[in-house]
Amino acid sequence: MELYNYIKSLHLIFVITWFAGLFYIVRLFVYHAEAKQKPQPEQDILIKQYQLMQYRLWYIITWPSAVLASVFAFWMLFFTEVGKVWLTQPWMHVKLAFVFLLYLYHLKCHQIFKQLQKNEVKHSGNFFRIWNEGATIILFAVVFLVILKNAINWIYGVIGIFVFSILIMMGFKLYKKIREKNQNR
Repeated sequence: MELYNYIKSLHLIFVITWFAGLFYIVRLFVYHAEAKQKPQPEQDILIKQYQLMQYRLWYIITWPSAVLASVFAFWMLFFTEVGKVWLTQPWMHVKLAFVFLLYLYHLKCHQIFKQLQKNEVKHSGNFFRIWNEGATIILFAVVFLVILKNAINWIYGVIGIFVFSILIMMGFKLYKKIREKNQNR
């Protein structure tokens, strides 16, 4: 059981650093997209710096954290008795579905990262601000599932996720209006 707790601790550490990387990389995408609107030479200087920051974050923190979080998760699930029991429970199946969505989100971020490394900006800063909430929603879902482990409570958690998402979108629109108002001054 002591080995299991070490594995779980390492899994949680790398999940946290993985999410930190995902949250920050998309924030860098916002800055990169907005730098395209700046005049020269400011644009070139900013974009070069953002590309370097993105590269380091993505390959030194985010990808290694994703891989290590996954390695420790597989170890917990398939090589411990507790994990084998969890794999039979419905809440774990739903959690793994959200983890699958997280992998898809990560891979889409990788695709965007590769485009931005070539300075191909296909989305606006506003798009990236909304995109950044995808990881937040997945994080909320997974935490509720892991902590509650109960179908009825999980339903409340999902309702909470949707309400939270609506509040985030409303907050985003309000922030956008305030920002536009301040820029027009």
